[in-house]
Amino acid sequence: MSNSPVFEKVAAKRVVAVLVIDDEEHAVPLAEALLDGGVDIMELTLRTNAAMGALRRIRTSVPEMIAGIGTILTPDQAKAVHDADASFGVSPGLNERVLETARNPGLPFAPGIVTPSDIERALEYDLRVLKFFPAGPSGGLSYLNAIAAPYQHLGVRYLPLGGVNQENMGDYLANPNVAAIGGSWIATRKTIEAGDWATITANAKAATTCASALRALS
Repeated sequence: MSNSPVFEKVAAKRVVAVLVIDDEEHAVPLAEALLDGGVDIMELTLRTNAAMGALRRIRTSVPEMIAGIGTILTPDQAKAVHDADASFGVSPGLNERVLETARNPGLPFAPGIVTPSDIERALEYDLRVLKFFPAGPSGGLSYLNAIAAPYQHLGVRYLPLGGVNQENMGDYLANPNVAAIGGSWIATRKTIEAGDWATITANAKAATTCASALRALS
C-alpha cells in the first residue's frame, strides 16, 4: 500500500500540502494556487465535512493535482476514500482495521507511527512509507533518527508532520530517513477561508524552492 507509485512521486516531489478546508467551493482555486507555486500533491484532512466534496471537485477540475485524504480514522472512511478515487490515504495513527480495509481495494496508504512498535506493526503490512506524527512534540529529527535506525536496512522512510514549518523544513528534507514533509503552513485554514491564493502560491514556491535546492545538493 505504501509501495505504490504514488508514494514514489511523493518522495520525488518531497512536499505535501496538508489542508483543512471548510468550504468545498474553495477546492479548485486552492488546488490551482498550489500548482502555481509548484506543489502538486495535497492531503485533504477529514476534519471537516467538506473534504470529500473538495476531493471530487479537484479530481474533476484539476486532474494534474495528486489529491489524497488524511485523518482516516475508521474502516468506513477508508472505503469511502477509495471509492472517491483518492490518490492515497493517510491516518494519524496505526489502526489495523483501517489498514485491512485499505489493503483490500489497494488504496495507497501511509499510517501514522511514533514508536518502534508502531513501525513493526506497519512492517507486517509490508508498508515502507510511514507518517511520523506528531513530529515536533515527539522529539523531532533526533527522535526519528533513533527509532528509524533498526529499520533503515528495510528501506523504511517517513513523512513528518506536526511541528514541521518553513523554518525547519530544510533540516527535515536533508535527513535521509525523510521521504517528504507534510506542510500545513503552506495553506492554513485561515488563509484558505480568506481566499488568499497569492499567499498560498508564495508559500508553495518557498517550499518547492527549498526542496529543489536540497535535491541539487544530493
